[in-house]
Amino acid sequence: MKARDIPNIITALRFLLVPPVVLLLLQERFTAALIVFGVAGFSDGLDGFLAKRYDWRSRLGGIMDPLADKLLVVSSFLTLGWLGLIPAWLVLLVILRDLVIVAGAVFYHMRIEQFEAEPSIASKLNTAAQILLVLAVLYSSGIQVLPAVLMDVLLYSVLVTTLWSGFDYVWTWGRRAWQRRGR
Repeated sequence: MKARDIPNIITALRFLLVPPVVLLLLQERFTAALIVFGVAGFSDGLDGFLAKRYDWRSRLGGIMDPLADKLLVVSSFLTLGWLGLIPAWLVLLVILRDLVIVAGAVFYHMRIEQFEAEPSIASKLNTAAQILLVLAVLYSSGIQVLPAVLMDVLLYSVLVTTLWSGFDYVWTWGRRAWQRRGR
């Protein structure tokens, strides 16, 4: 193992935190789930910081990091939706957006050229909104009930950023595919 492998090891460990988060949620141990989810979030920041600060970036890390984030967030959304703590329509919208993006990326990679993941600002805002909503739901369910207006703001922020980032990806990559195919 080399020092430059540390960010990828941290990312791999984040994958291992997904099952405990889901299990804790299903057991309705929201405070414990909040702590584990928080550790996973901290690990995401840490691996990103190390990769950028020391130029320990890799293609593998560029693929694994967003997958670990997606797995954590989507599994949390699914479980919180199952428990009735996040509306089912929002869970379905978040999953549909991700499926459209993945299908588009696979199509682009297979038909146009190698796909290089480039998260947009809209996508980063969407991920942040999703994480904040999960954290708020866990905090509100396990520690202290948060005001309904705050929860509504977070919920509709996820709705808006999910739609915005989904359309942004379709527009950006659709246009790029059209331009590449026209050559």
